[in-house]
Amino acid sequence: MANVRELDKRRKSIRNIRKITRTMELIATARFKKAMDRAIAATAYTQRMTEMVAELAGSGAELSHPLLQGRDKSERALLLVLTANRGLCGGFNSAVLRQAAPVREQLGTSFTELETEIAGKRGMTVYKVRRVPVTQTYLQFDDQPRFEDVQKIADEYLNRYLAGEIDRVDVAYTRFVTVARQIPVVETLLPLGSLATVGDKKDAGKKGEVVAHAPGGRKVEYEFYPSAASILEELVPQSFRIRLFKCFLDNAVSEQIARMVSMKSATENASEMIRGLSMTYNRARQAKITGEIMEIIGGVEALAK
Repeated sequence: MANVRELDKRRKSIRNIRKITRTMELIATARFKKAMDRAIAATAYTQRMTEMVAELAGSGAELSHPLLQGRDKSERALLLVLTANRGLCGGFNSAVLRQAAPVREQLGTSFTELETEIAGKRGMTVYKVRRVPVTQTYLQFDDQPRFEDVQKIADEYLNRYLAGEIDRVDVAYTRFVTVARQIPVVETLLPLGSLATVGDKKDAGKKGEVVAHAPGGRKVEYEFYPSAASILEELVPQSFRIRLFKCFLDNAVSEQIARMVSMKSATENASEMIRGLSMTYNRARQAKITGEIMEIIGGVEALAK
C-alpha cells in the first residue's frame, strides 16, 4: 500500500498545478476574445480592400501594377513562418511547422535562392535544433500584433520585390475560420496576381468613370481623381500590408484558442488524477487506521492474559 503522506503530498501538488492551468485557461479565454474581435473586424476590411483592388484592376485595359504581375524568371523566394513565443498550446506550433516543411522543400527546389524568416520563439528554437538556416527572426509579436510593426515588415518585402531582390513571398500561419476550426496554411502573398481574377468583368462608363462588376454581379461605379492608375498605385501596396497583417491576427487568435483548449484539457486531467489519488489516499488511510486498531486490540488481549 502506498504511503499516506506521499499520496497527500502528491495530491496537493496536482491541486496547485490545476490552479495554474485553470488560471492560464481563463487568461487565454480573455485574450482570445480580444484577438477574435480584431481578427473578425480585419476580415471584412481585408475582403473589401481585395475586392476594390480587383475591381480597379479589371475595370480598365491600361490599369496594371508590378505587384499584380508575376515574374518571367523567378529565382529568389522568401518564406515567412508564423509561430508562437510561448508554449503550452498543444500542437499549434508543430502543425504550422509541419505544414511549412514541404512548401519550403518545394521552394528550395524551384528557386535558386530561398530565404526563411521566423516569427516566434518556438519556431526559432525548432529550426535552430534542426539546423535550418534562418535569415531573420521576429519576436515582438504576441496576442495583439500592432499594424505598425507588421507594416515595417510588409514595406521591406514590397521594396525588395519591386527592386527585384525577391520574386515570391509565402507566409505559413494558422488561419482562423471559426472557434472550432483553425487551419495551418501556406499562402502566396506576392505577387498579388490572384486579385485581378476577382473582378474580371468590365463595362465602359462615362468619361472619368469606371463601371466594374464586383463579386456577386453587382455594378460598382467609381469616379476617380486624379486618375484610376494613381489610386491603384496606392491601394495595391496597402492591400498587401492588410493581408499580411490579417495573417498575424489569424495566427494570434488561433494560438489563444489552442492554449485555451490545451489548458482546459490539462485542468480536466488534473481533476481526474486528484479524484483517483483521493480514492487511493482514503483506502490507504483506512487501511492504516484499521492496522492501528488491530495493534491496539492485540496489545489489550496480550495484557489481559
